[in-house]
Amino acid sequence: MNHNLAHATIGLKQSEAQQRLEQYGPNALPEEKSNVLAQLLSYFWGPIPWMIEIAAVLSLVVQHWADFAIIFVLLIVNAAVGFWEEFQAGNAIAALKSQLAMEARVKRDGRWTSIPARELVPGDWIRLRLGDIVPADAKLLEGDSVDVDQSALTGESLPVSRESGDTVYSGSIIKQGEIDAIVTATGSQTYFGKTAKLVETAQTTSHYQKAVLRIGNFLIAIAVVMVSVIILVALFRGDPIAETVQFALVLTVAAIPVAMPTVLSVTMAVGAKTLARGQAIVSRLASIEELAGMDILCSDKTGTLTQNRLTLGEPFLLDGISKVEILRAACLASRAENKDPIDAAVIAGCGDINADRYNVVHFQPFDPVHKRTEATVQSNDGGSFKTSKGAPQVILNLAANADAIRDQVQAAIDNFAARGFRALGVAQYDDVNGWRFLGVLPMSDPPREDSKSTIASARKMGCDVKMVTGDQLAIGREIATQLDMGGNLIDAKIFQDTRYSESARVDDMIEQADGFAQVFPEHKFHIVDVLQKHGHIVGMTGDGVNDAPALKKADCGIAVSGATDAARAAADIVLLAPGLSIVIDAIKEARKIFQRMNSYAIYRIAETIRVLLFMTLSILVFNFYPVTAVMIVLLALLNDGAILSIAYDRVRSSDEPEHWDMRTVLGVASVLGLVGVAASFGLFYLAERVYHVDRETIQSLMYLKLSVAGHLTVFATRTRGAFWTIRPAKILFFAVFGTQVLATLIAVYGVLMAPIGWKVAGLIWCYALACFLVNDRLKLIAYRMFETTQPRINK
Repeated sequence: MNHNLAHATIGLKQSEAQQRLEQYGPNALPEEKSNVLAQLLSYFWGPIPWMIEIAAVLSLVVQHWADFAIIFVLLIVNAAVGFWEEFQAGNAIAALKSQLAMEARVKRDGRWTSIPARELVPGDWIRLRLGDIVPADAKLLEGDSVDVDQSALTGESLPVSRESGDTVYSGSIIKQGEIDAIVTATGSQTYFGKTAKLVETAQTTSHYQKAVLRIGNFLIAIAVVMVSVIILVALFRGDPIAETVQFALVLTVAAIPVAMPTVLSVTMAVGAKTLARGQAIVSRLASIEELAGMDILCSDKTGTLTQNRLTLGEPFLLDGISKVEILRAACLASRAENKDPIDAAVIAGCGDINADRYNVVHFQPFDPVHKRTEATVQSNDGGSFKTSKGAPQVILNLAANADAIRDQVQAAIDNFAARGFRALGVAQYDDVNGWRFLGVLPMSDPPREDSKSTIASARKMGCDVKMVTGDQLAIGREIATQLDMGGNLIDAKIFQDTRYSESARVDDMIEQADGFAQVFPEHKFHIVDVLQKHGHIVGMTGDGVNDAPALKKADCGIAVSGATDAARAAADIVLLAPGLSIVIDAIKEARKIFQRMNSYAIYRIAETIRVLLFMTLSILVFNFYPVTAVMIVLLALLNDGAILSIAYDRVRSSDEPEHWDMRTVLGVASVLGLVGVAASFGLFYLAERVYHVDRETIQSLMYLKLSVAGHLTVFATRTRGAFWTIRPAKILFFAVFGTQVLATLIAVYGVLMAPIGWKVAGLIWCYALACFLVNDRLKLIAYRMFETTQPRINK
């Protein structure tokens, strides 16, 4: 769609933009709203729902109406709980996405402002800069050419050059340059068809989720073996086939970890919302899990370890150059509206130097290739000249007498660097003298007040922080020394040194280094790659478009506050506030999430072993079904429903990176499960042989014991020390207590089973509590037997 470019003088009026927004709609694809009814019905389709449905049908066939009613309730509740939790998780992700919404710089009513990209309309005058994701299809106005990465559209691996009059497409990335443009198409009318997707849903299976899935498969395998044995024995004995199959199906449903995917998604969503409150937005939920095991964090310096509040010091001046002259030249080569920290510091430090007497007719912004800005200036008296500021060596090389003054300039740079100052070269050009090097501006960026303590906290948690900076080695060492990070910094130039290029020494140096200086984007990628090959879980922070490959490569890419759209798109976590302390908080939260899932896994394995093994042995040895199909359904319904609250449990973050120790998980769970089987047979022996209780009442006793003792197990698995070392969250305590009160009422009054009365129920509770205390002590012994590392002191 074509639009009159006359608006390019002042941009659209706000009222006109509002009219066009109503006419064309928001600058986004219409989201396909999933049918709520279809989503709900999907919970009745799949292997586990099928087994429950077949069990319900078999209950009808054998006319067990009570069984049918309970199984039907289980089916409905399982679907309702799963649907509701997924719906809630979806709302959480939608809320997080809204905080990561792209913004666009647009001229409205003659003023530059930032608005959400979805509010752009055809005819808007926008500004595109290095690192921006193009928010809509747009025609470039007058200005220098820009390099555009269109790989998301065309698959081209190299950026393409676009000039005035060309069209750039929504979703492409500005890799170099800066230019204004007029929006020509938005939303579904764009070439790309949609705006860049900044937040991915949790479709990627992480190491953590794979471990949980392996546990699920292990439990399913146990269930299949045990149930197969039960069916074969029943057939051999001539038991009614329909009732046997029905019982086997119900037992399988109770044993299979139906709640595991729901517990996982709820725990991740709760963690994401907690991190969002701490100004860390998760764009990939699985990345929370990677944080739990992260043992090396590569952190950029500026704005993360330092305040990113640059201030000018006393400049180094060449002979004949005044302070006013160098400040004026630097100020003219800066642009306030770009909100660049260096430009802002220069402008703030210039003071009153009459820069308003000059008009900048052309401005070339900084980019990582040329490493300098340049302005073409027209003075009020009609004269014209150019100024440039940037990396001192780059600026120095512009001057005709560079070799003659190189030594004294380098000495000044080294002197500034040794004192922790960043150097900025300044030059000016006119037709008579050509380029003249004016001097060096020192800029200081002191460490953040919380950086030193944050790094110390990270190291106490077993996460080493390595500084990664593009600044000179001396500046990096000065800041590292102030932060107690160590002085073993490597100059990234060594990566190109042919003496080391094919040597394993470089890999060892990278692993042992405290940081890296004069780093380019490709160096960041290489650093992450080497550390990962050495078995480390690596986090990487970044803010620029050229950081995107390293952010993608890292196990957890972190876009820091103020990062470009491209860096945010590549990252797993986006920080909305400056500093590194947010990352440390995220690591702590991730480790808490890990512990919740670890305790759930041990609980789930122990319960599967306890129920399945007890049922199988009872049928094989005593030819007795210790609980009915309805009782199994009640156990699954009450226990799985309440265990969702473990996502909110109170835990302490570990003081070392978390990793799945399957030997410990399976070992501890097996001990708890086998002890539970022994306790169940102990109660069975007392009821049948000592007190001569009838079989129907024994089934009621066993139901209440399995329910109470089983659910109490979660209080043992949630800590590595004694159960009282960490107080459980109220929601978990009351969820477990409430379901067991209900289970007790069912047994006491004989709902769908033989009544046992309050006195017997009280004895069962005492028996279950005694078993719990024994289990908790045996758990400590099991950890000492199976744990491959030293027990954590804070657990």
